[in-house]
Amino acid sequence: MEHVLSGDARIAWRSDGDTGKPALFLCNSIGTDHTAWEVVMPQLTQHFRVIRMDTRGHGESDAPNADYTLNQLAGDIEAVATAAELKQFDVCGVSLGAMMAMAYAVNQPQRLRRLVLCNTSTHMDPQAWQQRMDTVRTQGLAAIADMAMSRFFTPEYVERNDPALQQVRERFLKLSPEGYTGCCAAIRDMALTEQLHRIQVPTLVLTGARDVSTPHAAGQAIAERIPGAQIRQLPAAHISANEAPELFCEALVDFLID
Repeated sequence: MEHVLSGDARIAWRSDGDTGKPALFLCNSIGTDHTAWEVVMPQLTQHFRVIRMDTRGHGESDAPNADYTLNQLAGDIEAVATAAELKQFDVCGVSLGAMMAMAYAVNQPQRLRRLVLCNTSTHMDPQAWQQRMDTVRTQGLAAIADMAMSRFFTPEYVERNDPALQQVRERFLKLSPEGYTGCCAAIRDMALTEQLHRIQVPTLVLTGARDVSTPHAAGQAIAERIPGAQIRQLPAAHISANEAPELFCEALVDFLID
């Protein structure tokens, strides 16, 4: 992992694949780090130079003890893109990563070519996120680990408990509580809905047929507000790249490769 300074935090990132291929920047959901994409990396690096980062507060990135904002997290994307010397690139984000990507597309679209928004929303219940923050601050991440996994994945996938799921859970439990709650604050306070019309790059919205956190209707609402956006549903819950990797990669390649 390399590091770049973005504001008050060092952001960890890495590049995989041929630097001569189109650049694809992946942004994680809250509660996961860059390793959550491992299951799809063999397919994606056939087509792209893949840039992954640990979101502020996650993995090897710094975790300042503060409430973060989506614009701050979008600024971390820009810092990594600059460090990776990306002249033009696509962004694919899931959940919080897609919220960051939308903020980036609104505020700093100069180098952005195309956008893929997976399992996300532009508004979530602020009280519920505040309650989650309070629980983590008083009881730690272990208190919400089962809930998080049940929202990330379908019951059948959780029951299989394969190595990919075990890794996601282990990484979740190793997170900085301060970093996690800092990102919770960014979700709690986001105000993206009325800004979506400003996104002018080609956009694909991916939803999960069994996603209870950000259901298909949330994706439809986003697609309706972004000019020309396409929408596609996958047979998965919230982390569709893990549950439906082949269909996930097929959707990305179909949309991003001319």
